[in-house]
This record gives sequence, structure tokens and C-alpha cells, in this order.
Amino acid sequence: MSGSGKKVVDVAFKASKNIDWEGMAKLLVSDEARKEFATLRRTFDEVNSTLQTKFSQEPEPIDWEYYRKGIGSRLVDMYKEAYESVEIPKFVDTVTPQYKPKFDALLVELKEAEEKSLKESERLEKEIAEVQELKQKISTMTADEYFEKHPELKKKFDDEIRNDYWGY
Repeated sequence: MSGSGKKVVDVAFKASKNIDWEGMAKLLVSDEARKEFATLRRTFDEVNSTLQTKFSQEPEPIDWEYYRKGIGSRLVDMYKEAYESVEIPKFVDTVTPQYKPKFDALLVELKEAEEKSLKESERLEKEIAEVQELKQKISTMTADEYFEKHPELKKKFDDEIRNDYWGY
């Protein structure tokens, strides 16, 4: 196996060990997202399996003596010479250096979006807690208690009454 092929297999194997599929699956909300995630995971496993089987095995050496007995040494030597003269070029990655800065910029943008999303989630959770508390207390709450929590509404209503504006 060529050095670059072995390297690809090793990287793919290590990457598959570090992926928290269950953790990511817990974050999905919609059925469509779950279907897409299952497809992604299945495809990843298939590609990883292909890399593990096809590219991790060394080809079996050719038994040139077996062919010399059946065909003749002159023809076999000619094929052996041609086979051994084949040079498989080494893979040179020219794509990764082009896209690495873009990928790193996307990772930074992703982190910022994640932080923003977490802050918004916290704000919404607080708001939900307040609404649930209000929902439980609303049947026994007085106007004074409500205005105590929402002084801006009390000010608005007082201004309307003071200015003799009754809404019509």
C-alpha cells in the first residue's frame, strides 16, 4: 500500500472514533433532520468501511515462477519488467491549502453563532419560566401585583388616564 493511502485510512479511522454520533442525534428536533442525520451516518460508515477494506490491504505478491512454468520465462520476464517499471505517483494535496483558511473562518463563524444561539436560548428559557409563573398566578393576581412586575404598563395606563385618553 502506498504511504498516502495508508495515511488516509488512518485519518479516517481516527476521525470515526472521535465523532459523538449519539450526542449530535440528541440535538436534532425534527423528523426530517433525524432522517438526514441517519443518512449522513450511514454514508460515513460505508465510506469508512470501504477505506478500511480496500485501501488498508497490501496487494498479494505475484508468483512469477508459477507463470514461468506455464507460459515461458521470456514472456513472463517481459511482463515482470513492465510491472516493476510502473511508477505510481505520490498524491500531492493541492486542495487542502486552498480551503483550509476558508474552513477555519467558517469554524470561527460557527463558534460565534453557537455563542449567540446559547445566549438567545438562555434568554428564551428565562422568558418561558416567567410566562409559566405568570400563568400559574394569573387567576389570583391583583392588578397591583401585575403592575409591580411590569411598571412600564402602569406608567402607560396612568398617562392615558391623566391625558383623558380612553382608547376610542
